[in-house]
Amino acid sequence: GLMTRHYNFCAGPAALPVAVLERAREELLDYHGRGLSVMEMSHRSDEFVAIAERAEADFRELLSVPDNYKVLFLQGGASMQFAMLPMNLLGQGGSGNFIQTGIWGKKALSEAKRLGFACHVAASSEANGHMAVPALDNISVSDDAAYLHYTSNETIGGLEFDYTPHVQRADGASVPLVCDMSSNILSGPIDVSDFGVIYAGAQKNIGPAGLTLAVVRDDLLGKAQANIPSLFDYQMLADAGSMVNTPPTYAWYLAGLVFQWLKDDIGGLAAMDAINQRKADKLYAAIDDSDFYSNPIAKHNRSRMNVPFVLADAALDKAFLQQADAAGLLNLKGHRSVGGMRASLYNAVPESAVDALIAFMADFEQTRG
Repeated sequence: GLMTRHYNFCAGPAALPVAVLERAREELLDYHGRGLSVMEMSHRSDEFVAIAERAEADFRELLSVPDNYKVLFLQGGASMQFAMLPMNLLGQGGSGNFIQTGIWGKKALSEAKRLGFACHVAASSEANGHMAVPALDNISVSDDAAYLHYTSNETIGGLEFDYTPHVQRADGASVPLVCDMSSNILSGPIDVSDFGVIYAGAQKNIGPAGLTLAVVRDDLLGKAQANIPSLFDYQMLADAGSMVNTPPTYAWYLAGLVFQWLKDDIGGLAAMDAINQRKADKLYAAIDDSDFYSNPIAKHNRSRMNVPFVLADAALDKAFLQQADAAGLLNLKGHRSVGGMRASLYNAVPESAVDALIAFMADFEQTRG
C-alpha cells in the first residue's frame, strides 16, 4: 500500500533523505547482483572495500579535505571522541583547552577531566546563559595548550558559532582547533585546513546512528599515550583504513549514499548551504513575528540546524505537541533539560517540512493563543 512519510524534526537519530532510503531498500536484499545484502558482506570483500573507498572519496570531495588529513570511520558516537581526543592529543603532555557553550561542550570537558587529563576552560558563555558564543577576544588559552576544543553547534541549546576561533598561546604557537561538528557538519562549506581534528556523530547530517567520522591532521597522529586501547589510537585506525576491527559496515554504506545524494541530487555543499539558510531564516522569522513564540538566542549565534522555541503559555505545550503529531509534524519536543520545543532542520529535512511547521504554528497561535 501507499506509505505516508511524516515530517521528522528529531534532533537525532534524525531524518534521512527519502532518495537514500529508497535506494537502500532497492539494494537491501541483493547488492548489484551479488546475491547478498551489504550488511551481510565481509568488510574485507572487494565489494565492501569499494563502497568504503567511494564513501571516503565523496566525503573528501564534498568538504575539500586536504591530503594531509586522515578520514576515520569509527564507532562509539561523538561521546567516545570525548575520551579518544585527550588520549590521542595529550599523550605527550600539555592541556586540553575548552570553550564552553552548552551541554555537549560540557560533556567533552567532563570526560577529559574524568580521565585525569589537565584541562583549562579558555572561555565560557555560561554567564549569559549560553545565549551568545564568547567573543574571540575573550578566549584565553593556557600556556601549555595542546589543543582548543569547541562545539560548533550546540544541538540542545540551539547556539552556533558564527566564526572560527583561531587562537595563539602566549609563546606565539598556534593552537590546533578541535571541533565537535556533530550537528552541523555538511550543512555548508567549511575550510578543513582551519582544524586539527573535526569529529561528528553520524545520526544528524551523515547517516544512521552507529557511525562517527573523525578528520585528523597528520601531524596530530602518533601522539597517543602508549597504554590506550588499540581501537582508540588514531594512528592505528588510520594505518588500518579504519578497519582495526569490523567497522559499522551498513552505516558506512548508508553514509556513502547520503554523500552521493549531497553531490548528485543537491549539487554540493554551497547549494545545501543556501537551502539551509532559507529554511532557518523562514522559521526564525515566523517565531520573531509572533507574540506567542520566542527564541532567546542572540541573532548572530542562532543555530541553523536546531531551532528551540517556547510558547508564551507553557500550559499549552502538551496540546501543541499532540496536535503537531496528529498533523504529521514529529519530534518537536525540546530536550528534557530545557523544555519547550525544538525543530531540527538538518539537510534531509525538506523546505516543505518547514513550510508545514510554520503554517501549523500560525494556526495553533490563532486557535489556542
